[in-house]
Amino acid sequence: MCDLHDHHEQSTSTTEADPAIAASASADRTASNYEAPTGLARDSPAKTAALEWIKDHSDRITGLNSEIWENAELSLREWNSSLAEATFLEQAGFDVEFGTAGFPTAFTATFSHGTDGPVLGFSGEYDALPGLSQHKGVGHHDPREYIHDPFAPSYGPGHGCGHSALGTAAAAAAAAVAQAARRHGLPVTVKFFGSTAEEMLIGKTYAVSKGVYDGLDAFLDWHPSTSNATGWGSHTAMAAVTFTFLGVAGHGGTPLGNKSALDAAVMMATMSEFLREENLAASGRLHWVINNGGDIPNVTPEIAEISYYVREGSPARVQVLLDKVIAVAEAAAGASQTKVRHRVTSACWNQLPSRSFAELMHDNMRQIGAPEFSGEAHELAMELQESLGLPQKGMHAEVAELTAPNPVFMGGGSTDVADISWNVPTVSMGAALAPIGTKMHTWSTASCAAAAPGQAAVLAAAKYLAATAVDLLTQPERLKAIKDEFEERTQGVEWKTALPEGYEPPMYEPPAWFLEKTGQTWPPKNITWPPQRVVSQEKFSSLGPELTPQT
Repeated sequence: MCDLHDHHEQSTSTTEADPAIAASASADRTASNYEAPTGLARDSPAKTAALEWIKDHSDRITGLNSEIWENAELSLREWNSSLAEATFLEQAGFDVEFGTAGFPTAFTATFSHGTDGPVLGFSGEYDALPGLSQHKGVGHHDPREYIHDPFAPSYGPGHGCGHSALGTAAAAAAAAVAQAARRHGLPVTVKFFGSTAEEMLIGKTYAVSKGVYDGLDAFLDWHPSTSNATGWGSHTAMAAVTFTFLGVAGHGGTPLGNKSALDAAVMMATMSEFLREENLAASGRLHWVINNGGDIPNVTPEIAEISYYVREGSPARVQVLLDKVIAVAEAAAGASQTKVRHRVTSACWNQLPSRSFAELMHDNMRQIGAPEFSGEAHELAMELQESLGLPQKGMHAEVAELTAPNPVFMGGGSTDVADISWNVPTVSMGAALAPIGTKMHTWSTASCAAAAPGQAAVLAAAKYLAATAVDLLTQPERLKAIKDEFEERTQGVEWKTALPEGYEPPMYEPPAWFLEKTGQTWPPKNITWPPQRVVSQEKFSSLGPELTPQT
């Protein structure tokens, strides 16, 4: 048992030991009798204008979602998708500049009306995931792009996280707010950030460290989901790290003396699994993939790479777990007589919540209502649920109640929006794009993203974002309350990027036509190009003195 004094001491200790965890929690976190306030979201001519703009341009909005879905471009290579989104905003009166933070496919679109108004930010993403190709609106697994290889068949990329809809809805909301400001004389600066490589948690994390999001008063974010909900919980902090093992190649039929880099990667994977019982808390996650393990069994792999995502409740806890993973890598290298090096490809904080912002967003969602799912959308949802062995419940056709976060943080996903949230008040919400019970990062989500479920979700999400943003303009007291909460939560917390010193983000060289169309040159100043080559210089392993002949 502990008394209030003990509780205060524990709270103080947590604040000193890990300010990120303390700031992410709140005294009202365990409120079992919490009831979401109403009357925060208010009708206004400006809000009506914004919502009408979305309705009047629904074909353009859903058309943009479909176009980006068709492109299905991977992280850092979203050439056509970024251009489509930028063009949409240019047509809405925004000034667009490509090359944000040095990323070729990142851009910043800006609209200003009047002076001395708040600066509102919107978040746009448009990258697809590898291997999740799927025909639109098909209720069983049916890859749109099947890559034939008799030894390693695979599938093409697909929008299995719904980013085609994510970027589209955010762009539509930004455009709607701009239109409302024009029509009703509201001073505001609207900034839309087209962000690359969210699936690698690189784009926004690095951009924040370069000051791209400085000067914002509020930031509005959303993500496709299986429900329509918002809240003020947190996400896990994360470090993405790739380990490269270097050995010596040789004929598989004469393996003595060869040094297999793949052996090292497999040993590392196996040993890291043993961390789970005694070193991985309920709030932690550890997952890996061997992304380079050789090409043919008859050649001992000289180079192998294994990539990890290390997640925990705060950057400090991530670092503790990451150090243990690095120790495992070094042990695997020693046992296999290979060399190992590692590079952090991305790292982000846990998200800083905003209760007051979530309450405003929820009231708008409640007033606007759930996405208008058609019979076709529910039918597809139930076909997918049957195909996946799930209860056939269709789509989530209501707005979930706003509830206090679980007092026990149990971990989960990560987002590069998190680093933004420590620099500007941020709200996040989800709109149902995929069926109840399914998950993001699946072919079933790709099936829905630009089909009937996704097109309903993209219009609803645009309305939720736009309505909430307009309230910040017409009710300055709401914006003040959000900013006051932010100042209170961040008091005594100094945000510093979790990226290592001297970090250079990974990039791909764009095609010449893209550089010309976006007015960019290559390479950007913040990277070394061409990058340093990774070449093994290892020697064959010694077997010791030769054995004398037996007589």
